[in-house]
Amino acid sequence: MVAIVIGGSGATGRELVRQLVVDPRFSKVRVLLRRPYFEYHDKLEEIIVDFDKLFSFQDQIRGDIAFSCLGTTLKDAGSKEAQWHIDYDYPFHFAKMSFENGVTHFVLLSAAGVNAKSRIFYNRMKGSLEDAIKNIGFQQLTILRPGFIERPHSDRLGEKIGLKVINAFNKVGIFKQYAPIKTKLLAKAMLESVFTYKKARQVLELKDIKAVIK
Repeated sequence: MVAIVIGGSGATGRELVRQLVVDPRFSKVRVLLRRPYFEYHDKLEEIIVDFDKLFSFQDQIRGDIAFSCLGTTLKDAGSKEAQWHIDYDYPFHFAKMSFENGVTHFVLLSAAGVNAKSRIFYNRMKGSLEDAIKNIGFQQLTILRPGFIERPHSDRLGEKIGLKVINAFNKVGIFKQYAPIKTKLLAKAMLESVFTYKKARQVLELKDIKAVIK
């Protein structure tokens, strides 16, 4: 099988790519990137793209399974409009072009608590993306909704504080759906979900994600 990945240089994406290239079930891994990122591997193909002109690269967006790990923070994006452009527009266009090029299975990394009607901007954005991709028509669509993603060696103060807060709540049985999950394990769940779940549409909450990687 051939996998194609967007968001491969992110914390979860790079773990996913590293696992895909050593998995014998995949013969080729294509990764869309702004610039070269990974060390050479004979199964890995880096496709350097301008995401604002993604349609120019449609002929290269080909494979059997497409994985979307792309996302940013409001702080890094600089504005809600810019974050929407990265977190919604890019993945949606990638999904649509993947479908048009014959990709049958799409795997989307989303987030817990998303809802297109939410008053919370982030949840509304991610929920809207889920709804839009559901309407594309993939034979199989797998959506993963993890809680707090624990990045290795994170230097973001907000993440460090958030991790402590979530862990404190979890100890007293609160917000279990937002319990932290390490990027390596989340990437493994994205990969293994392809072979574990066979429904046409599967939404995996945190408990389902953990079940895949037991």
